[in-house]
Amino acid sequence: MKERTFIAIKPDGVQRGLIGRVISRIEDKGYKIVGLKMLSVTPEQAAAHYAEHEGKPFYPGLVKFITSGPIVAMVVEGEDCISGMRQLMGKTNPSQAEVGTIRGDFTPQMSYNVIHGSDSPASAEREIAIYFNENELCSWKTVFEMIKEKLEG
Repeated sequence: MKERTFIAIKPDGVQRGLIGRVISRIEDKGYKIVGLKMLSVTPEQAAAHYAEHEGKPFYPGLVKFITSGPIVAMVVEGEDCISGMRQLMGKTNPSQAEVGTIRGDFTPQMSYNVIHGSDSPASAEREIAIYFNENELCSWKTVFEMIKEKLEG
């Protein structure tokens, strides 16, 4: 099933110069980036993004970190891309993330795990709306999508 997900390269990934390497992995997997921008997350966006964690002991640290520097926000589209991107990112805890995943290869410690991805269709829809307006998303077709249409159509 074709779907969209929200992906963010977190401040540590930006500061370490990993933007291109992370984007390459997403595109190498065959997913399509339909929205992309660098921004400084506002306290309001951070509060909306982490609303489900409000009141938990680690909440202030999440907000402080995500607002500490620029992020690269993306909307990624593809077949089952929510679960696929979760797999590509690797487990949140880098000591459990497999080699070959973004976190397994680039994450030195739990607090600085380089990337965020939506964990469900509902989260994806909510998170995309926090960072993007509909007019900031581009609909386009990959070569593979065009070939598939010709063959089926």
